[in-house]
Amino acid sequence: MINYQLETDKIIKSLDYTPTLFLHACCAPCSSYVLEYLSEYFDITVFFYNPNITEYDEYLKRKNELIRFIKEKGFKNPVKMIDGDFSPDVFFEMSKGREELQEGGARCFDCYLLRLEKTALLAKENDFDYFCTTLSVSPYKNSQKLNEIGGHLSEKYDVKYLFSDFKKRNGYKRSIELSAEFNLYRQNYCGCVYSKAHAEKRETKENK
Repeated sequence: MINYQLETDKIIKSLDYTPTLFLHACCAPCSSYVLEYLSEYFDITVFFYNPNITEYDEYLKRKNELIRFIKEKGFKNPVKMIDGDFSPDVFFEMSKGREELQEGGARCFDCYLLRLEKTALLAKENDFDYFCTTLSVSPYKNSQKLNEIGGHLSEKYDVKYLFSDFKKRNGYKRSIELSAEFNLYRQNYCGCVYSKAHAEKRETKENK
């Protein structure tokens, strides 16, 4: 199994300038450590694109918390943000016929692809040096699959992918610390109706 943190180290070590990075972000808590870490080496534009978030109020909460965090946290290099817009129909179209699949399986992998492909496409169209996602900071996301998808899209769109596994070296722990420091809104599901139902079942079982 590839250690993708070591792959990140190699890329960063090879840099002799400050490249631009188009960074897909799912929420402020997951972005917190990733932005703190990568802004030392990249000029970052955050792309908030998450059609899996199927409730508009939830979408606004996550988006606004990310905007607030970027404004309040100091960074070495510039960090900007682009809103990919609320578009749950895209997610529901993608997940047709797979509503009953288990969390963490094929439906989730296609959701990774949905968000990363849009990121790669815009990174190419706007001449970014690299693209990446914050998703791997979560212990509930499959970093091997994320990097496999990222590598494939890198070849497809001819734009470099920043191979990474941000949960390594206490990245997830640091994201929790930053969430507490900035009082960030945290959630216990990825955003879709299926993950919400799964989280509610899990909490019911834990509270019995």
